[in-house]
Amino acid sequence: MRDFALICLIAAGSGLGVTLLGLLGLRGLRNRSLSIALAAMSVVTIAGMAAGTVGVSQAMLLSSHDLTVVMVVCAVSAVLAIGAAMVLGRPVVADVRALRGTARALGGGPPPPSPPRQVSAVAELAELGRELERAGVQLAESRARERAVEHARRELIAWISHDLRTPLAGLRAMAEALEDGLPEDPARYHRRIRTEVDRLSGMVDDLFELSRIQAGALKLSPARVSLYDLVADAMAGTEELARSRSVRVAGEDMVAVPVRVDGREMSRALTNLLVNAIRHTPSDGTVAVGVRTAAGEVVVSVTDACGGIPEEDLPRVFDTGWRGNHARTPSPAGGAGLGLAIVRGIVEAHAGRVAVANTGTGCRFEVRLPAG
Repeated sequence: MRDFALICLIAAGSGLGVTLLGLLGLRGLRNRSLSIALAAMSVVTIAGMAAGTVGVSQAMLLSSHDLTVVMVVCAVSAVLAIGAAMVLGRPVVADVRALRGTARALGGGPPPPSPPRQVSAVAELAELGRELERAGVQLAESRARERAVEHARRELIAWISHDLRTPLAGLRAMAEALEDGLPEDPARYHRRIRTEVDRLSGMVDDLFELSRIQAGALKLSPARVSLYDLVADAMAGTEELARSRSVRVAGEDMVAVPVRVDGREMSRALTNLLVNAIRHTPSDGTVAVGVRTAAGEVVVSVTDACGGIPEEDLPRVFDTGWRGNHARTPSPAGGAGLGLAIVRGIVEAHAGRVAVANTGTGCRFEVRLPAG
């Protein structure tokens, strides 16, 4: 037992000394490549084992021939072990380089020259590779959304500038004419000025509402109300507009169902839907409004007679500033393309969703809200 303990002590002392020296050497390789670090680590490990073996062999007073045999065996084993470490380390190095290329591409740098290889040498590296791929997909989607938002913002600024320039120029011309006393009927000019001011005020209100929605500052005060009453109020509020354009607004299959919503904001959304439908429905046309329940949801539908929207434009209908083709461009009395974007923002703030689809002669807008 004492001999066995002595052998363990000699082996530990000899190996520990060499290992400590090797660790000090590894500190100088901290900034080297992974392949060099793996090779150096193998050398240190094998050198520690060989030192312990030789130390024990000398303590056992082996003959010089036997000691030489032991040292040769240790040397051959060391060479084989280092070679195996180098071969096994190459896939790990390749995986690390592939991950570095993927990370560089995530940061906006140049993509790897070839498609990223499948990381599989080490389980942890493989998991890291999958996480980087998922992060890359999410980052690409985020950048695409950012580009879409930036494009919509530029379009909105351009359209708002155009919509403001025309009425402001008209207001200025009418004000100058009134100052010079040129109009024979000043009251008519005053009525036109009031109309333009009301239109500009509505545009500013829409911009303010949309900015609150996009900034997440829309404060809701939900209460249990009848959606039938909200729709009826919206229809009454747009009655004058419909009459001026000779459009009939009809309620069809309207069911009195309760919902928990902010009555003021939801009324604004429903009014925007009706105004949009009335403006794009030709004279003597009909806008149909319905309220029903389906699969635990309350559905409000507004069907107009606009003639339809091109299929490629349907996904953009609720985007900020979208106006579509010339056939759906609002008249001078129209808005700035913010009404439907406000509708989507208000409905989504109530955990609902909006959709649009073409029908035979027009479009059908649907607002789906959780049943109250």
